Amino acid sequence: MHRALAVVVVLVVAALGPPAAVAADSDAARGELRGMVEDVAGATGKRYDVRDDAGHVMDTVKIVADPAGGYLAVSHHLAADGKFRVNLATSSDLLNWHWVRELAGSNTGPASQPTIAQAPNGGFLLAWEQERPGGGDNHLAFRYFANRADLLAGKVHRAFDSPRRLSSCAEGTPNIYRITLAPDIDHSTIDIGGHYWWNCDRDRQQRGTLTNFKTWTTAAQPNFDNALLHWGVGGNIGDRDQTTYRGYRFGLIEGQYTKGDFGSWRTFVYDYQTGNADRTTIRTNAGSTAFANPTITALKAPNGQNAFVITLFIPSEGAAPGEAGQLIYYKTY
Repeated sequence: MHRALAVVVVLVVAALGPPAAVAADSDAARGELRGMVEDVAGATGKRYDVRDDAGHVMDTVKIVADPAGGYLAVSHHLAADGKFRVNLATSSDLLNWHWVRELAGSNTGPASQPTIAQAPNGGFLLAWEQERPGGGDNHLAFRYFANRADLLAGKVHRAFDSPRRLSSCAEGTPNIYRITLAPDIDHSTIDIGGHYWWNCDRDRQQRGTLTNFKTWTTAAQPNFDNALLHWGVGGNIGDRDQTTYRGYRFGLIEGQYTKGDFGSWRTFVYDYQTGNADRTTIRTNAGSTAFANPTITALKAPNGQNAFVITLFIPSEGAAPGEAGQLIYYKTY
């Protein structure tokens, strides 16, 4: 897009909710969405313990539509050296994945919890939780790829690592709410969610802005935390993702009932209109009980129907036989 046009293009992947006067109208849509999230056993398609064709586990996977057809995914795995790596994979059916390349880890230090979104100009924004090569100093890292070909080639166009603002210990688990270009990545506003390690004790929510790929500001989100604290969550409040359904904005977010207990991770549906969260009762085929690192993406299913693809990590502490690890499932509607 030519700068002289002075047009601002916005990719809305989340926004502030509508006025409070219509907030209650989201209740029915939220209930429908929660039903889709909960019904793994009845999903249109699903796969447990997902791995790519190179044998890597695809933990904390985030899936988006591939503009060339099919799907793209970023995920992490624990390499043989004990450090996390971020990988890129492609698929034609949402369930079987072809490994393309490593995007972060070997050259950056341990990299995990990735997410990805396409910008309005066709570029791709990748974000993840970065550690220094020797470990520690967890913070948010951002890389911009000018187009699909550069993404598949691992050719980075812009890079930014955010300073920690809210915790002296750790910040991470990003999700991408919105990308605004005016008209390009060097004149941009990127709306990001994440967690910070409150008092170096428990994860809590933050929301920040990356401006012109140069400046980072962020703030705590206590009202977001309160939506899960209301349900007795006493441990971490961490990873999240968001989508739009029937004109309303909703999110999935993980909450840990007991600090240090991986079997107590649960996933909640958050309503951006009301600021409240619903507990979920997720039903897998064999009856797993713990669910973490949720993502949700609205896209076209392999058969062309509208669908949500949902991903959850099932910790071994709450897993039924054969279900531990990364779960991908999708539901058409």
